[in-house]
Amino acid sequence: MKKNLFMLVILLIFGGGFWIYYNMVYAERPRLIRRLDREIREQNEKLISAQILAKELNLVAKLIEKNLAQSARDSLAEDASIPFMEDVATMLDGLDIVLLNIEPGRRINMVDYIKTPYELRINATYKQFLDFINLLEKSERLVTVEDFEIDNGIRKAEKSREMRKGMNAQNIEMKISTLTLLKHKTT
Repeated sequence: MKKNLFMLVILLIFGGGFWIYYNMVYAERPRLIRRLDREIREQNEKLISAQILAKELNLVAKLIEKNLAQSARDSLAEDASIPFMEDVATMLDGLDIVLLNIEPGRRINMVDYIKTPYELRINATYKQFLDFINLLEKSERLVTVEDFEIDNGIRKAEKSREMRKGMNAQNIEMKISTLTLLKHKTT
């Protein structure tokens, strides 16, 4: 009987020790691991966000660099930028859009930038027009689309089957502007 009592006490001591270890020491480890996993995941998300921001900041820096003029007399700030008009013509040719007319306007001097307007008349389908706007948006120059008007000849559309499908090219008049940032002299 003493032997059984001794075994029961040892079993209770080991059982109690196991219970204390499981609830006090072991239970903390999985919680700690889950918390550390959560922290690692949050830090990885922050790292990925920082990498994306760094990449976008590099793109913004390049965009600013390509559109920064040293002064208002810089070749980038000319009234009619021949390289820009050639780029527009190349974009239009690549999209099979017919350029009817391109006419540069007089530049507008602002405090921090120079705005050079251009009026374009093109003949394009709606898809070609949207692709052209997309290319302008992705170009190295800062370009804003000020206004556009589509002459879709709605009165003629009743007679034309292709017009109803929207596959015909439309005459489109656009007003776009290039923005040239001015570098300010610091004293």
